[in-house]
Amino acid sequence: MAYPEAVLFDNDGLVLDTEAVWSRAEQKLFRIRGVEFTINHKRSLVGSSAEIAGRKLAGFLAEPGRDAELMDELNALVLAELEGGVDAMVGARELIELLRLAGVPVGLVSNSPRQFIERSHEVAGTGLPFDAVVSGHEVPEAKPAPDAYLEACRMLGVEPGKRVIGLEDSPSGVTAAVAAGLFVIGVPSVPGIELDHADLVARSLEDEPVLHALGIESR
Repeated sequence: MAYPEAVLFDNDGLVLDTEAVWSRAEQKLFRIRGVEFTINHKRSLVGSSAEIAGRKLAGFLAEPGRDAELMDELNALVLAELEGGVDAMVGARELIELLRLAGVPVGLVSNSPRQFIERSHEVAGTGLPFDAVVSGHEVPEAKPAPDAYLEACRMLGVEPGKRVIGLEDSPSGVTAAVAAGLFVIGVPSVPGIELDHADLVARSLEDEPVLHALGIESR
């Protein structure tokens, strides 16, 4: 099978195990207020843009109108938690390396702030091995809008379409990549998350169908 024209990766929970970092910060944010942070809260928040997450947090914590302040507080907690270390998701480093060796352009498309993206890869020691990096804070609308994926395609010099593959772990991310017209592979990072609207759903980046879709022979 031929290689795709480009491959675009989500960051949190797809390339890096930073959803665990976000979860610890979210738990602290709730605990400060004496509120239990549940798996349902996590499922609702995973992959959300800052605007949507702030609105959800204000509702969960009964603090109407404090969307931006809650997100600022959460972002500070997240950056502090990040310093405890973060690992790559299973198969991520190897997959990116194989694609780069094959000359396939690779991009990173995340709803996280650029400061978090860059620091998380610095802590993980990846070298941020991407030809393009797009934060949802730097485009008109973050995921689930397609803007960040369309910008990544523009930066890589490829036309959005089914020969460009987007890899995502959240419903909002899958929605964004689908809206951009890409072939979308969903790899859920949180139990109970449904990504049925992806073109392909897998358990991990090492699964045979994922490798096949990317034109890589199984090892």
